[in-house]
Amino acid sequence: MLHKALTQFLQDVEWGALDYLLVDLPPGTGDVSMTLAQLLPQARFLIVTTPQPTAQKVARRAAQMAQKVSLEIAGVVENMSGFTTPSGERFQLFGEGGGQELADELDVPMLGKVPLTMPLREQADAGTPLAIENPDDPAAQAIQQLARGLVAISPLPTLPLVQDAPAAPAAAEDRKPVGMSLPMA
Repeated sequence: MLHKALTQFLQDVEWGALDYLLVDLPPGTGDVSMTLAQLLPQARFLIVTTPQPTAQKVARRAAQMAQKVSLEIAGVVENMSGFTTPSGERFQLFGEGGGQELADELDVPMLGKVPLTMPLREQADAGTPLAIENPDDPAAQAIQQLARGLVAISPLPTLPLVQDAPAAPAAAEDRKPVGMSLPMA
């Protein structure tokens, strides 16, 4: 059923011109990841983990599955990277450094650390983007930096040469869409 639903989701939905398609996957590996690898062979995995070792183990399995099906791992994001109080005080509730440790192990970039903040939780519960509602929040700033990092590492299209003139790199808005799946840990 999941394979059929994903196939319909990817083939029958009119997405328009996509820059990115992010698919939030359940932790670890499984049929959904395998189906996406078959349907989107150009997809790149973004591994999301929390700082603690147990989450790294789950995220590592997702990375191993991506490698087995020859999908590139774009990088690692550390979610719940500390708790920032409204007064700006930080607490490392789940430890620290686990995302960087996993990125180093996988030899991929560490793309960002997203802290827990009250506005992040409140806006997620309300279904509104934090970056729009409260762009100065530390979590919103981390998410914006992460998005810029994803754009920066996206492959550029090959541009044709015109009468022996060198091709200029494409601007970010001219880049080809990239399918990306997100195994969440």
